[in-house]
Amino acid sequence: MHRHAVRIPAFGALALAAALSACKPPAQPQMPAPEVRVLTLAASPVELTTELPGRTTPSAVAEIRPQVNGLILERRFVEGSDVAKGSLLYQIDPAPYKSAYDQAAAALANAEAALPALRSRAERLAQLAEIDAAGKQDADDARAALLRGEAAVAAAKAALESARINLAYTPLRAPISGRIGRSNVTAGAMVTAYQPVPLATVQQLDPIYVDVTQSSAELLRLRKLLNAGTIRADESLQRRVRLVLEDGSAHKHEGTFQFRDVTVDPATGSVMLRMVFHNPEHELLPGMYVRAVITEGVNDRAILVPQQAVTRNTKGEATALIVGAGDKVEERIIQTGPARGSSWVVTAGLQPGDRVIVEGLQKVRPGVPVKWTEFKPQPDPQLAATVR
Repeated sequence: MHRHAVRIPAFGALALAAALSACKPPAQPQMPAPEVRVLTLAASPVELTTELPGRTTPSAVAEIRPQVNGLILERRFVEGSDVAKGSLLYQIDPAPYKSAYDQAAAALANAEAALPALRSRAERLAQLAEIDAAGKQDADDARAALLRGEAAVAAAKAALESARINLAYTPLRAPISGRIGRSNVTAGAMVTAYQPVPLATVQQLDPIYVDVTQSSAELLRLRKLLNAGTIRADESLQRRVRLVLEDGSAHKHEGTFQFRDVTVDPATGSVMLRMVFHNPEHELLPGMYVRAVITEGVNDRAILVPQQAVTRNTKGEATALIVGAGDKVEERIIQTGPARGSSWVVTAGLQPGDRVIVEGLQKVRPGVPVKWTEFKPQPDPQLAATVR
């Protein structure tokens, strides 16, 4: 049996090749590298601040209490108003004290009127006794009478001064300037000297104190940073304090750090710090909750990273994406310190010169090449303060 070779015409072979090539899938177009914006990090001096909670307290408090017994004739102030030092607040009936003063003045005049005669008699008998013209006993008796007269004058003067003081206590005046609260008595009320319940209270609100607490652990941390040279102390900056109110607004007047208590409260493990603030508008009232922003020191080589560039992984660690060698994305685990404006102070994980991705984070992942441009942050007013 003979086998015959099958011959395919030339045009048939070309058609078969074309059909086979048409069955191959088309080549996928190469995707362009994602575009991101990066911030090239640089070290810069930054004030390190901390916010501490506290309460406002008046710089001076005066509780108005009577120093004599009597009847309140009138009240001379408006509750809740500002009063000046020395202004009249209450008037106690002065009539009995004026009468006592007049009696004391009359007693003094009587004692002083008898004194010249006693002195003249004592001097005359003393001269006669020297020449034996009068008995020494008579001279001694005259001298004793003079001394009793002088003592009577001194006692009358003391009684008059006491009566004058009691009379001066009948008008109750403000011992300090400040804002007075509600009155606990009205006209016609009987009051007693040094009674336990004050008639009213005057509080000085300008300046006003702010007492805040800081944990002893924070104090130890700050001392270690200062000793290690990580931050440096700046006395002029550390004495300036800013205040944040309950609604998040800032008090318009800058305060001054006054002192830090020397004793740690064993119940809370914290110490008390006191600041003083000007309060001419009386925006701050006693007992208000506030947050004091205190400068801890200055980090001369701080690294600031925008908060939008910092994320958290599944372990809760702070991370940042950077553009590394070959323009490929790398993930860094970082450690953040306090916030400074809209940025974090990064204490570990990043170095000056690193290019941190700020915009386009959702389009990239580690190992992917990217096309990057420089990010230009807007000026942050909280970072505008000059650091010396």
